[in-house]
Amino acid sequence: MTVLEDATGEPTDARGRVAELHEIRAAALAGPSEKATEAQHAKGKLTARERIELLLDPGSFQEVEQLRRHRAVGFGLEAKKPYTDGVITGWGTVEGRTVFVYAHDFRIFGGALGEAHATKIHKIMDMAIAAGAPLVSLNDGAGARIQEGVSALAGYGGIFQRNTKASGVIPQISVMLGPCAGGAAYSPALTDFVFMVRETSQMFITGPDVVKAVTGEEITQNGLGGADVHAETSGVCHFAYDDEETCIAEVRYLLSLLPQNNRENPPRVDSTDPADRRSDVLLDLVPADGNRPYDMTKVIEEIVDDGDYVEVHERWARNIICALARLDGQVVGIVANQPQTLAGVLDIEASEKAARFVQMCDAFNIPIVTFLDVPGFLPGVDQEHGGIIRHGAKLLYAYCNATVPRISLILRKAYGGAYIVMDSQSIGADLTYAWPTNEIAVMGAEGAANVIFRRQIAGAEDPEAMRARMVKEYKAELMHPYYAAERGLVDDVIDPAQTREVLIKSLQMLQSKHADLPSRKHGNPPQ
Repeated sequence: MTVLEDATGEPTDARGRVAELHEIRAAALAGPSEKATEAQHAKGKLTARERIELLLDPGSFQEVEQLRRHRAVGFGLEAKKPYTDGVITGWGTVEGRTVFVYAHDFRIFGGALGEAHATKIHKIMDMAIAAGAPLVSLNDGAGARIQEGVSALAGYGGIFQRNTKASGVIPQISVMLGPCAGGAAYSPALTDFVFMVRETSQMFITGPDVVKAVTGEEITQNGLGGADVHAETSGVCHFAYDDEETCIAEVRYLLSLLPQNNRENPPRVDSTDPADRRSDVLLDLVPADGNRPYDMTKVIEEIVDDGDYVEVHERWARNIICALARLDGQVVGIVANQPQTLAGVLDIEASEKAARFVQMCDAFNIPIVTFLDVPGFLPGVDQEHGGIIRHGAKLLYAYCNATVPRISLILRKAYGGAYIVMDSQSIGADLTYAWPTNEIAVMGAEGAANVIFRRQIAGAEDPEAMRARMVKEYKAELMHPYYAAERGLVDDVIDPAQTREVLIKSLQMLQSKHADLPSRKHGNPPQ
């Protein structure tokens, strides 16, 4: 084939131009150099394009602005203008459904954000919002591009503004696959879910060097902001994994449980697990004795389809469980006290964790099922001074504000304000069920008897015998399993073995639920 060229060697016909395009595109796809790719792999990290290939269905990726280059000058930038400018943007599919994605390319400027780089991200975010499809960010960048100064910082502002605009409209998932420092950490914090990979990803506002200079504390990058720190201590990270392949596979699984946007319902699948399956094992899983702990995850496994669920924030605030699962193929959000940890009490972190999860479910049309076994709020000076009133109110607000179908099930203890907060009928639960082992009361029988019958106990010849008698009397009068049902505060007391069937039938009835909210710009939730 003959390619016509002008005096400068530039092609002048269509075939020549197309050949030139293919050369440019090949250079953009290859990246800066083989050496840079080897350096990325040597750190145990995949390249941006390799990550996108893992995330999206094969052959589905459509790239946007592949040939974009920066226009900055100074500090040697004018001599280095790689294609993509260090971020790959576009869309593809996950299990056939459209997903938008941007991925920092650490091989180019260390993935640092400059003006052109930011503009590409802004564009793909706008496209995701307009198309009504999830946005996944694959983060591996060194923060703002210092050589471009304030222009880079303004680029972050545009990302934050779009994160907020998209909040509750489309699912936003941040996957941390490298360093994320300074203001860059706020974009993931604004999204719905944060994934991290151990050893290779870190998030912090100020790095170890700054911390040491200001406070004198010495700490490693992972010790300051690694995956385990954010998954167990800070609560910034929802999911942490050992390698990128597993992490990205779990992102795909999470997307399969979420709707495309807030105008759709989550995808429903055909279930082979019978809707009327009895679960007699539940009669033995939960001890009738309220002082004996048990593992609530075993209860969840027994009730949901095929025992399959994904727990959100599994390692943070373990006294409460937040999980996504399916019941007869329908996605549900599950909030449950965990008696194995702190007896399942509500504290500051548990309240925050559950409140954010309830808000997410409500935003994306996911029905909420709440399993109660809660002895109250955690007492203590630290909790009170830390603002347990304010933080507990976050969970109360989230439930009261939620308009999706809401079903609560009282397994055992449901005491005091914690019972009210955990989606009781009085704050708007559509249906409330209880097992015959339930104990709904202001407080435990022993504490109540000590308050109500204080004088009788103190004046008795045998105070302990009198106390035992009064406790028994209080339980018989106010804490028997049918007390709340007799007063309409529980819709039914059910056989534990039939829990799955009852929940599925209730969810089917509530599918067409519609709730009107008062006209307002937005509420003012406790912070």
